[in-house]
Amino acid sequence: MAGPRVVIIGAGVVGAALADEISARGWTEVTVVDQGPLPATGGSSSHAPGLVFQANSSKTMTELARYTVEKFCSLDVDGQPCFLQVGGLEVATTPERVTELHRRHGWLTAWGVESRILTADECVEKHPLVNRDRVLAGLHIPTDGLAKAVLAVEAQIRRATERGVTFLARHEVLDVLRADGEVTGVRTDQGDLAADIVVCCAGIWGPRIARMVGMNLPLTPLGHQLAWTGPVPALAGQTQEAVRPILRHQDADLYYRDRHDTLGIGYYGHRPMPITADEILSVDEADTMPSVLKFTEDDFADAWTETQSLLPATKDAKVEEGINGLFSFTTDGLPLLGESPDVKGFWVAEAVWVTHSAGVGRAVAEWLVDGHCSSFDLHECDVNRFEPHQLSPAYVLARDCQNFVEVYDILHPLQPSGDPRPIRTTPFHARQQELGAFFLEANGWERPQWYEANAGLVEGRSIGTPNDWAARYWSPIVGAEAQVTRETVAMYDMTALKRLEVSGRGAADFLERLCTGKVAKSVGSVTYTLLLDHDGGIRSDITVARLAPDVFQVGANGNLDLDWFTRHLPADGTVQVRDITPGTCCVGLWGPLARDVLQPLTDEDFSATGLKYFRAKRAHIGSVPVTAMRLSYVGELGWELYTTADLGQKLWDTLWRAVRPQGGIAAGRGAFNSLRLEKGYRSFGTDMTYEHDPYEAGVGFAVKADKEDFVGKAALERRRADVRRKLTCLTIEDPRAVVMGKEPVYDGQRAVGHVTSAAFGHTIGKGIAYAWLPAELTAPGTPVHIGYFDQRVEAVVAEEPLFDPAMSRLRG
Repeated sequence: MAGPRVVIIGAGVVGAALADEISARGWTEVTVVDQGPLPATGGSSSHAPGLVFQANSSKTMTELARYTVEKFCSLDVDGQPCFLQVGGLEVATTPERVTELHRRHGWLTAWGVESRILTADECVEKHPLVNRDRVLAGLHIPTDGLAKAVLAVEAQIRRATERGVTFLARHEVLDVLRADGEVTGVRTDQGDLAADIVVCCAGIWGPRIARMVGMNLPLTPLGHQLAWTGPVPALAGQTQEAVRPILRHQDADLYYRDRHDTLGIGYYGHRPMPITADEILSVDEADTMPSVLKFTEDDFADAWTETQSLLPATKDAKVEEGINGLFSFTTDGLPLLGESPDVKGFWVAEAVWVTHSAGVGRAVAEWLVDGHCSSFDLHECDVNRFEPHQLSPAYVLARDCQNFVEVYDILHPLQPSGDPRPIRTTPFHARQQELGAFFLEANGWERPQWYEANAGLVEGRSIGTPNDWAARYWSPIVGAEAQVTRETVAMYDMTALKRLEVSGRGAADFLERLCTGKVAKSVGSVTYTLLLDHDGGIRSDITVARLAPDVFQVGANGNLDLDWFTRHLPADGTVQVRDITPGTCCVGLWGPLARDVLQPLTDEDFSATGLKYFRAKRAHIGSVPVTAMRLSYVGELGWELYTTADLGQKLWDTLWRAVRPQGGIAAGRGAFNSLRLEKGYRSFGTDMTYEHDPYEAGVGFAVKADKEDFVGKAALERRRADVRRKLTCLTIEDPRAVVMGKEPVYDGQRAVGHVTSAAFGHTIGKGIAYAWLPAELTAPGTPVHIGYFDQRVEAVVAEEPLFDPAMSRLRG
């Protein structure tokens, strides 16, 4: 036996996959417990219809699905295959859905999964039951298919058992045992099991298990309708279980699959049917299985009517059975993976559907055994990504139900979430409302995208109108605000960006150990630096300001940075980390006239020598105490001005009175994004993530290789000599061809990369797109094409930055 003692709670498709993957990596002192029988334990895996569609806007989710397909294709149980690779077909019955299918085809192409747009006739050739008069087009993915979930569970149990893993059926978990903040075991109704690591793969019961260690899991089990027809005469004689592609009719929230001469029909168009984990019946109490609720025929009426229209052959059949099956939903539609922030050794692998199950098993196994996941970028899936308000029961229920309703909807990248809103408002909110702010949401904050008060600035300016898709949640005011920022001065609300305070006598050494740059410099220094994982991948890019010998302010990217810092705190108590975001606020004052606005308001010297670029100082702006940092994410002279939340409105008013005589404005995030791309500034989570290293991402300047050591240094040195891809700046001449991100990039007919961030550059008069490309295609002047829906947009690799390469405006 090898490795630590591991107990996996839940032997469904996720728990079985994890047991298989972790034992394959040499950890064999593993026990898997489940309250139900094996291999059909009674959870979601036991009733899941098994449709595996790989298309997803998330690269990570597509890659998890692709691995699941590949693994399940290799598994069988006594000759019975665990995957029926019949392909997947998504059909469009409206022009809007046709356009959406082209976008989805772009995602698949970008993520390396084969797919093709089909004509209506080709759709009928693939699936002869489809009504030709209803269908306009389709998207075909040949590697999609049907996962035989229970067989896959059994196959992986057998493999893991051969390596020494123990599976215990009919063991109900009563508690997770712990001491001194660490897990020590699991208590079941049949005795205790010692453990160094406990992984919760309990699916719909996950919130109940997590609560045993005080962990609030933002997951809601919701009922989802699945019905089966009786024999369909047109399918008479079909001996194979499935011969037609799995089918999605997303315009009506429906999907379909073969089962010999009958059809399975899944439906998301009904009302949300949430239930709590505590309300789920036990294995012995449930009539069929705990995850199966009684079918509500009235909720299915519209689905059956629409089915008979799309698949006319079903008019000769009847719905003979149905269930309301429970599945896990989360507030952002993504899994919950990772270790508890409070109890060492307690991990979760939750809210994972069959589609992604084997991929998640591999990812979590790598994370546990190696300390990081090398096969997938998991930053979107980390359970510690949430802000405190996102864990409140009311928020979780509202957003989980909304995600159920929207599961097949056409969602724009900027489309704001629904209720509950607003949740977090900055001290400037009332003033922004007075200026007609159009708000979008950022980490729960209401953040202006533009201000209607600036509508008059559009007249007389050359501001191109983008295509219809890019013009949603857009206004020409965005272009005017960007141009005015370059001409005069503008105020930006930067409160939504996370701020951490790191303090204590060990703070400097602590940050030096985690950061790639030198941060233990003089008081008043500000450093742009990176946090790396142990494999050299970028965990975050941050700014570190030394405000006192033992006090640093960190400009972070989100709650995962706080979690990373907290996990690395020394045990001796010499360092403290706290989130100061809720109690503070920030105005970015930027533009060539920024000093003319600020200097008359203070006795402190804000000249070019009085406060140099990337320096910070305490000051008073009028009567408001601020921390001023000479930084600019838009490439203009200016400062980030921080104060406490109670003084925020006073700071805004003080600056606003001084800005207006200079012709200045308040500007929104739309202008901000355009300006930062002109300057070539990266956005973590969009342009670069865990899978990228600094040299690929173009931020190698933030690595001080002569530092004695920092987390990830050894791995990074090995990666430096083998840069095969680069984050690359592209420009687009056509002003209407504004792409949005996640589109494929082509070299001729060959897909070679994908777009990350994009916007129109209102200073340079061109579209801008950053994209990951092979290193050999990144020389300035190289022509490429971007796949935008059903179009090819001409683009060219450009030297960056596109604006002010000499940095004269920033340093003036």
